[in-house]
Amino acid sequence: MTEHTPDKEPSVTHEVVPGSADGHGHGTAVAAHEHADLPEQFENPGLPPHIHRHGDSDEKAARRSELQVVTMFGLSMLFTILFIVSYFAIDEDATVTLPLSGKVAALHTALGVTLGLSILFIGLGAVHWAKTLMSDEEVVEERHPLRSDDETRASVAAMMAEAGQTTQILRRPLIKMSLGGALGLFALPLGLQLLGSFGPMPRQDLEKTLWGVKLNGQNRRLMRDPDGTAIRLSDVTLGSVFHVLPEGINDTEHPLNEKVKASVILVSLDENKIKSQKQRDWGIGGVVAYSKICTHVGCPVGLYEQQTHHLLCPCHQSTFDMTDDCKVIFGPAKRPLPQLKISVDDEGYLVGDGDFAEPVGPSFWERA
Repeated sequence: MTEHTPDKEPSVTHEVVPGSADGHGHGTAVAAHEHADLPEQFENPGLPPHIHRHGDSDEKAARRSELQVVTMFGLSMLFTILFIVSYFAIDEDATVTLPLSGKVAALHTALGVTLGLSILFIGLGAVHWAKTLMSDEEVVEERHPLRSDDETRASVAAMMAEAGQTTQILRRPLIKMSLGGALGLFALPLGLQLLGSFGPMPRQDLEKTLWGVKLNGQNRRLMRDPDGTAIRLSDVTLGSVFHVLPEGINDTEHPLNEKVKASVILVSLDENKIKSQKQRDWGIGGVVAYSKICTHVGCPVGLYEQQTHHLLCPCHQSTFDMTDDCKVIFGPAKRPLPQLKISVDDEGYLVGDGDFAEPVGPSFWERA
């Protein structure tokens, strides 16, 4: 019996080329065939022929372009001025009917249109200036490392100095002046809106009280709070205390606002116990008047201790010495109570002789 051993098939090795589509390298072969005709380096295509503008060779055309730029900047200035006029002249409640929007606020419409046209003509003037008068030469700059060489870096200053010549801004002074005017005026609407949005201009509401405002040309009388009767000097006996408001305070536009500033406490002291000469001079025979508004947080100071002559704030227990110009002797308050100078009128009534010498109440921005 003969043993038959089949012949071994020859081994076949398939070499896979990276990037091939089917593992047999066909994709690489196709790609190589496609790039076979490409040059190693592309030629410089160059620039198209430069087309000169009329203003480059014709001074009249350049002059027309200059006048057009100046006109645009001038229109920008005109609309900026109209913006400012509209801001003050048009009432806030006025309306205007537009074809698509219907009824809208006239002031907002005028401000939007004038401001938009103002900046539009600045842009149009700048673009027209660049298109018709600025240097129009094409320059090819070869690629170089991100950091310029020392020679290039040193030439930057010279290039900046030449900018005035290439833009012709030195040669065209009208453009320079009109552009400066347009940009300068354009800043006004922005500042005007910013300031106008702050509301009314600050007044002296916190600095002054009703005691400094005369009533029918006369100093205001000290009136009892709350019955509103005038106080004669003869009514004030030693140790007596009166809570006082200025005459006519209820007839003001904002009585409550005036009361929180003008409230006063009137006390009769033994003049020999008063330590401050200014306190004696601003009072009458030991009768003195001080603001009731605590210099800590503005609470009403109305608790008077007759034996110690201390004036107490009930909120945070700040204590003031009435025999020493109401200086603070205890508590969080940092400043004495302001004194009101008083005098007597022809009928014997006590009157305020002008306003307080300093703002009343708690911390004030002009105080240290």
